[in-house]
Formats: sequence, C-alpha cells, structure tokens
Amino acid sequence: MSDLDLKPTALRCGREASAGPVKDLLTGRTVTLGESTQVRRLLPNLGRRMVGAWCFVDHYGPDDIADQPGMQVPPHPHMGLQTVSWLHQGEVLHRDSLGSLQTVRPRELGLMTSGRAISHSEESPREHARMLHGAQLWVALPDAHRHTAPAFEHHTDLPVVTAAGLDARLILGTLDGATSPGTTHSPLVGADLTLRGGAEHRLPLERDFEYAVLAISGSVDVDGVRVEPGSLLYLGCGRDELPLRALTDSSLLLLGGEPFEEEIVMWWNFIGRTGEEIAQARGEWMAGTRFGEVHGYDGARLDAPALPPVPLKPRGRTR
Repeated sequence: MSDLDLKPTALRCGREASAGPVKDLLTGRTVTLGESTQVRRLLPNLGRRMVGAWCFVDHYGPDDIADQPGMQVPPHPHMGLQTVSWLHQGEVLHRDSLGSLQTVRPRELGLMTSGRAISHSEESPREHARMLHGAQLWVALPDAHRHTAPAFEHHTDLPVVTAAGLDARLILGTLDGATSPGTTHSPLVGADLTLRGGAEHRLPLERDFEYAVLAISGSVDVDGVRVEPGSLLYLGCGRDELPLRALTDSSLLLLGGEPFEEEIVMWWNFIGRTGEEIAQARGEWMAGTRFGEVHGYDGARLDAPALPPVPLKPRGRTR
C-alpha cells in the first residue's frame, strides 16, 4: 500500500524508546488512498514514529464495497522496507515488478520485501466480497539488508498459539514458542489476537522488546486501558507479560521488536538514510528506471510528489 500524501514530510526515527512499561493511547488520522479507500493512519503518529522496526500502520474498514470498486492503489515504488498485507475481510490482488500476481485473503500473509527497489499495485478484484477490513504495515530494513534483492512471499498456513478464549496467529517473528514462516531482518513480532468476549489472558512478552497493540474490532481491556478500533496503545519496554481482558468478541494486532538502533529518513514510499538518497530514488521513479514495471494494472502509475522546497531534514523518533 502507498502513502498518497501529496506533501509528505521527512521523518528521522532513531533509537529512543520507553525504558519501561507505559500506556500511551494514540489515535489515527484519516487518509484517502487511491480512488475511494479511507484508512486510519496510526504510525507514524504525532507522538510515536516507530515500534521496534514497525514504522507504518494503516487500519481500514470494515467498509461495505458491494457496489464499489473497493481498494484501487495504482503502481508505486518502495525501497528500504517490507510491506505486510493483513486482512480480516475481503481480498486484495497484489501485482509487482517481479511479475508476482497474488490474491491475498483473510489471515494470509502477503509480505513484500522491497530491498533496493520494487514497485507494486493493490486492488480489490473485479468480483470481490462485500466487506473490506484489514491493515497494511511497513517494517524498516536495517542497513545491512536494505539493499537486498526484492522479493514477495505469500503464506497461507501460519502457526497459531491457543489458550482459553484466545487464538494468536503469528504474522511475523516468534511468540510463545511459535514462529512465522515470513522472512524477517531484525528481531520483531507481529501477531493477530482473536479473543472471545469475557476471556482473560496474560500474554508472554520479551522484556527487551517494545510493544504496541492495534485494535481491529471489538473492545479489549489491555493492562487496564480500554482499546477500541481505530486506536493504537503503545506499551513501551520492560514487560514479561501483557494482561488482556476481552469486553466483547475482539481482535487485536500485537506489534513489537527490539528498539530500532538506526536513524532512518522516511518520505513518501521510501526509507533511506539521507535526504540525497530519497531525492535520487524519486528521480529514478519519475524517470522510469530502477523500480521496474507493474504489468496488468488497469490505470496509470502514481507520480511522486514534489520534493519540499527546503532540504529534507531528519526528525527524531518521537516528538
């Protein structure tokens, strides 16, 4: 999925993270993607840029698209990151410059590693389900892996950790002894938590990780804080477990990882280390080089926004 902001700012995200547990409830801002899809952008946020290597989180739906085209995000470029497509309802057709053509369905992992350069599109198939509901997330690649060859993975059989009233499906990384088959390049975890109303559980965590939970549906008490859809609760570091109490049938995304030690510059759909890198990538996309071509999408590709009139200046991880 793309960042379609026409005036994107440059963000510099460093290693600052809470030294201990916190409970910081963040709300998203509404952003329109493509022709009609509206999303709630939770990361980057006014108060938080990253959670581990997770650096971008959009939550969309549930939207009734029975009489609409649904998601229509034209071909656009990425570098220096991984994209994670995660659905609860509906389906998304992924195309990329590697020639991948894959329909991603609920609770299947669509994982694209941009590495040095890739381009892709995302759209609801012409014949699609009535409802569309899910999340799109980015993972920043560490310097040692950000120039790797691009790749796309599709995993339909993901491990599930079960307990009384709780199912935790591993998207990326490891949780409570279960490990996702998705490729990772830094210590992190992503899990889809499904809780039945009234269920209580203490989820084991890694003390060295920082964590956040994104509410997808329902209402959950997370360590004493009620979390509703459209909000992200940042939890900080230093936790061995996380108390959960479902007030209704609910779903959460658990995101975590070791605090990212490198500084990164995010602008539009690129992650680099300097403003010069970003400007070069923009120029190459506009010139039609480096990022390849997406075949089969019915429409024009996206043009990159204009660079700001002043040099791209990195910002801190939090503000």
